[in-house]
Amino acid sequence: MPLSFDLTEDHKMIRDTVRTFAEKEIRPKAHELDRGETFSAELTKRMGEMGLFGMTIEPEYGGQGMDYVSYIIAVEEMARVDGSQAATMAAHNSLGVGPIHDYGNEEQKKKYLPKLTSGEHVWAFALTEPEAGSDAGGTQSKAQKVDGGWTLNGAKVFITNATVPCSLGATVQAVSGVRPDGKKEYTCFLLDKGTPGYTTKPLKDKLLWRASDTGELYFDKVSLPDAQVLGKRGEGFKQMLGTLDAGRLSIAAMGLGCAQGAYELGLQYAKQRKQFGAAIATFQANAFKLADMVMQIEHARLFLYYACWLKDQGRPYAKESAMAKLYCSEVARLCVTHSLQLFGGYGFMGEFQIERFFRDQKLLEVGEGTSEIQRLVIARAIGCYE
Repeated sequence: MPLSFDLTEDHKMIRDTVRTFAEKEIRPKAHELDRGETFSAELTKRMGEMGLFGMTIEPEYGGQGMDYVSYIIAVEEMARVDGSQAATMAAHNSLGVGPIHDYGNEEQKKKYLPKLTSGEHVWAFALTEPEAGSDAGGTQSKAQKVDGGWTLNGAKVFITNATVPCSLGATVQAVSGVRPDGKKEYTCFLLDKGTPGYTTKPLKDKLLWRASDTGELYFDKVSLPDAQVLGKRGEGFKQMLGTLDAGRLSIAAMGLGCAQGAYELGLQYAKQRKQFGAAIATFQANAFKLADMVMQIEHARLFLYYACWLKDQGRPYAKESAMAKLYCSEVARLCVTHSLQLFGGYGFMGEFQIERFFRDQKLLEVGEGTSEIQRLVIARAIGCYE
């Protein structure tokens, strides 16, 4: 196949469609939703109506059957305007729908996926715990095998899309026993909202992504039938790692979109703001900031799309996923910092938007594996650790 850097007409249509939606329906509400820490069920439903949930899922399950590049472009365009709505979309697609589609049996797919691609419901991915963040192997939630099923006990924290009324449930990893080699065995379970013993609590007063749902999950003697095991017993850790590989691409897209949005805000302001009789964009110190921003954004976009192309081709992409997530999040940091500097004192005011971008960016260096963990993944991939 010849080397090409051109997007298809379908890719361009997706970019235009999502950009129009984000500009017309999200941007006018973003500040108010952020200040009120309000999850918008209305915007979430609109995303589903537009086909933004389950974009890469086959039509037989209610999805759009698109490639991963298409999905990443959509996330990028959402994050260009608002990190909170992009987080809702990315978490639901990559972490919510993804594991059920990739590891669920046919009955599980038919039961859950059509409901999760409509926009009426969201699904959560419950991995992080109070004592198990970067160390996913430190999971303390336990699932005990009993006749006909399991009993689940434990807690999760910093989970997206779990506490709002439209949440249908969560994929939960728990320690389910001991392997023959003496190490912990992990199994994932599909936990429906409303199951006795399963409760949630929203986390408020967040610094960032304030209009997305973040919460704590508690499991107190939750009874689950064997049918709620995702895939097979003992495959939980592999499922979680595979999910994170794909999810990192969506976080990278959020970083890229955040960077693009911050750059555009900074460029527009620098062209309009006058000092000493000239637009501040003409001052070399500022012009160089903008040049650095656009240069790194273009590099980030090329590599992220390449990593997504690898996934679409069925090739290994774990290293490239970690690299894209790490680089895009750091490019976003540079761009929001430079852009805020261009705004000067006005950049600290909510009406100028850049302060929200400045806050939202930080989570990109923490969520779905910190920057330090991404460097560890890359170092292992190149043979630093045997």
